[in-house]
Amino acid sequence: MTFPSREIVERVRREYPAGTRVALVRMDDCQAPPAGTEGVVEGVDDTASLMVRWNNGSHLHVIYGEDEVRKI
Repeated sequence: MTFPSREIVERVRREYPAGTRVALVRMDDCQAPPAGTEGVVEGVDDTASLMVRWNNGSHLHVIYGEDEVRKI
């Protein structure tokens, strides 16, 4: 796995600041919440993955370049 550059991490942090509401489009994980589940971004880690508190209680990260969310 290739890690994103510092510039990409900073861009994602600007685009998804803490408090941003998102809805899940797709996540390839057997424990993923269903598509359409909403949540709140709690932060962005050093791999540009979104740390999300999902409305269903899950805290799975949205992996940069793999999973997809949309802002709501």
